[in-house]
Amino acid sequence: MDAFLVSTGIVALAEIGDKTQLLAFLLAARFRRPLPIVFGIFVATIANHAFAAAVGALVSKLLGPEVMRWVLGLAFIGMAAWIMVPDDIDGNESTGARFGVFMTTVIAFFLAEMGDKTQVATVALAARYTSAVAVVAGTTLGMMLANVPAVYFGDRIAGRVPLKLVHGLAALIFLVLGVATLLGAGQNLGF
Repeated sequence: MDAFLVSTGIVALAEIGDKTQLLAFLLAARFRRPLPIVFGIFVATIANHAFAAAVGALVSKLLGPEVMRWVLGLAFIGMAAWIMVPDDIDGNESTGARFGVFMTTVIAFFLAEMGDKTQVATVALAARYTSAVAVVAGTTLGMMLANVPAVYFGDRIAGRVPLKLVHGLAALIFLVLGVATLLGAGQNLGF
């Protein structure tokens, strides 16, 4: 249950103000069809994060527990720093309508998540916890918690969310996870 809850919380916080959330705003403004956008985000997130979790689990097995502890600890601390860097849409995501709203969203979100903070976090979380399914379920729920409101209420809530505070909280969580991992927390708990 820890893997699910930690994954949900970290990704939900990390996603606020992230480029994929900005992409959700953009798609909602352009197409004004929230349901296919939400389903597209869901499908793209599951596909992307399942791949990331598989990579995380493989890396964990290949490196062994002691090396993995250092890699993960430093990765979480690096994520704490990275989360403080604001995102913007860099132009690589296609928002054309030739594939329809649903497929455009799936393709754009899948590509936008490649190498994104939340994908890297999913790799690290899957390497840390033994249940990749719980991590993928949690990270997917976290993405949906952050992006569904962006699709439905984007214009009304965008200016009211204190991004620096939310990013600071997410960075603090990553920092605590990193330090705890380096200090050996959880080694006897199966992750």
